[in-house]
Amino acid sequence: MESGRPSSTNHELSHQVSLDIDRLAQSVTEELEISNPFSDTCCIYKVPERLRELNEKAYTPRLVSIGPIHHGKEKLKAMEDHKRMYLKEFIARTKVSVKGFIELIKEKETRLRNCYAETNGFSSEYFIKMILMDAAFVIMLLLKWKHTEFRGSRDSIFNLPYKRVDVRVDICLLENQLPFFILEELCGLSTILGNSPKATLIELTHWFFYEWGSWAVGEYWGTIDFSEVKHLVDFLTIYHRPTKQQPNEELEVQTAPSIKELHQVGVKFVLSSSKNLLGIKFDRNKGRLEIPRLQFVDETEIIIRNMQAFEQCHDNEYLYVGDYIFLMALFVSASKDVEILVENRIIDNWLSSNEEVVNLFYNLQKQNLVRSRTFLFKGIIKDLNAFCERPWNKWKATLKQNYFNTPWAAVSVSGAVILLILTVVQSVCSILQVV
Repeated sequence: MESGRPSSTNHELSHQVSLDIDRLAQSVTEELEISNPFSDTCCIYKVPERLRELNEKAYTPRLVSIGPIHHGKEKLKAMEDHKRMYLKEFIARTKVSVKGFIELIKEKETRLRNCYAETNGFSSEYFIKMILMDAAFVIMLLLKWKHTEFRGSRDSIFNLPYKRVDVRVDICLLENQLPFFILEELCGLSTILGNSPKATLIELTHWFFYEWGSWAVGEYWGTIDFSEVKHLVDFLTIYHRPTKQQPNEELEVQTAPSIKELHQVGVKFVLSSSKNLLGIKFDRNKGRLEIPRLQFVDETEIIIRNMQAFEQCHDNEYLYVGDYIFLMALFVSASKDVEILVENRIIDNWLSSNEEVVNLFYNLQKQNLVRSRTFLFKGIIKDLNAFCERPWNKWKATLKQNYFNTPWAAVSVSGAVILLILTVVQSVCSILQVV
């Protein structure tokens, strides 16, 4: 006969369930305290699928993972031993214990997690350990890049089999970033960079990019404000911000002549003295189009794509990288366009053909974003179209390109003109004599 009272077994089970719920509630509370995927400070994102499907490899690390997004992937695990070696070197060069670094990262954990669109549910312990390992790796890599005396003979990044190219590309991927502030904080605590760690870290990062083609603006980098830099991809975008904004007006015409078409109407192409890729200028009175040099190597598309992805993901009022891609895709639509820019030393092409440069901008333009009201080059497009619409410019260019393109051709045409003039003069004189 049932008494209506719960048995002792049922009571114990109920109590156990109660304990499980309490623990689960505590776990959820802790996660809510340290993670906010919609934080205003979020700056490291997963690349949108619409971009990723265009070129998966451009956004995926090949050798080393930095941060949580690609951490633990099988093909990247081999570099974990290298990270431990760099961490050991980092600690050996400081007077700070491992505990001291862990305490600093723990204090910044919420801020760190809020920088990522997702942290893959890593526990606090695992997350802090990962950040310490990856941050020490990046700091030591930057040091070794500039200071050869920091490199060990067993370091396979700088010695056989020379992994430096792959590693450099990997740490420039949007999904493979650490917040720049944690690198600064760890350097400041360690004093490994001396008494001014922030300035020195920025200098090391500049050097890291400076020897890499067109990406670092060498001659005036010291005047650029990097105080709010978020990570290495943002470092590159800051380099190439324009010095002044365009008026906030609609872009009336969204097309422009190609380089070949501009050449046919007499536009002169000049290598700009500026290293800022956005420093494209057109002097409509002189017909001079100045374009900064861009070097094309195997990694160029990867760098531009990750700058483009960061720009599209982040809350940016201006889409400068998208504007640059849009304009260059208009300029370079055929291999002849590239050939003209190569001849004028504006493009330094290390790819296998000029057609590859054309395809690069054609593919970058897919899923590219621009805003007509804030488009950076609206004035240039307007002036170029107006220049091409003047008949005199085309006639003058045709005359020069077809009849004065070589010294001998110029002599022949000049001789023919002189002969024609003399013939006319002789005819007039004959007529006057008869009269």
